[in-house]
Amino acid sequence: MRILLSNDDGVTAPGIQTLAAALREFAEVMVVAPDRNRSGSSNALTLDAPLRTVTLVNGDVSVQQGTPTDCVYLGVNALMRPRPDIVVSGINAGPNFGDDVIYSGTVAAAMEGRHLGFPALAVSLNGYEHYATAAAVTCRILRALQREPLRTGKILNINVPNLPLAEIKGIKVTRCGTRHPAERVFHQQDPRGQDLWWIGPPGDKFDAGPDTDFAAVEQGYVSITPLQVDLTAYVAQDVVNTWLANAEVSGEW
Repeated sequence: MRILLSNDDGVTAPGIQTLAAALREFAEVMVVAPDRNRSGSSNALTLDAPLRTVTLVNGDVSVQQGTPTDCVYLGVNALMRPRPDIVVSGINAGPNFGDDVIYSGTVAAAMEGRHLGFPALAVSLNGYEHYATAAAVTCRILRALQREPLRTGKILNINVPNLPLAEIKGIKVTRCGTRHPAERVFHQQDPRGQDLWWIGPPGDKFDAGPDTDFAAVEQGYVSITPLQVDLTAYVAQDVVNTWLANAEVSGEW
C-alpha cells in the first residue's frame, strides 16, 4: 500500500510523526505537510503565490506556507510517484466533531485526496496524549481496507478517544453532531494602542445524540463518520422552487 500522509498541525507535529512511523511498518509512506500549524484553514488553496518545498533529513516534505489542501494537491500531482493508493490526514491534535469539519484543515486534506480520485481518511485524537492509540486504530482500518476495499466514494472522518488502546471499546459508525454557535472573541491592544482580535473557542455541544460522533467518543468508542463533498440540500430543492414561484422572483426581468 502506498500512502500519502498529510495534516494541518505541521510536518513535525507529534501526531503525523507517530502515525508515519506506525504506517511504515507495513506500507510505503510519503509525508507532505505544511511547515507550520495551519489548523482551521479548511479547503484553502494557494493561488496567488508559488509554493516552495523543503525535504527534511528524514525524507518528509515540508511545504513552506502551504495549506493542507496545497500539500495533498502537490503530493498527488507532482511529488509521489507512482501515485498513492490512499490519502491519509492526521493524526490531528484535538477532535474534529460535528461542525468542526467545515473549518478543519485535517478533513480538508482528506477531502482534497477524495476530490483527486483517491480513498481518503481524516484521523483526529480527542486530546493530546494517546497518539499511539490513534495510530494503531488507523493501521487496523487501513489493513482492513487492504483486505476488503470500501467503495463508498466517501471520506472517512475518524475520531479516536484519548485513551490507552486497551480501553477502546470498539468502533461506531456515526453522524456529525452539531455545536452551538461560536460567539467568543478576545480583544486586546498592542503597545501602540492598535486593536487585536483573537477568534474564540468552538461552541459547546448542541446535538450530541447517541448516534453522533460526540457521543461515541465520549463513551470510549472510535467514531467513523462518512463525509461527502456534495453539499447540495436535495430535500430543499422543491421548497426553493416553490418559494421562487410564490415570491415572483423569476418574473419578467
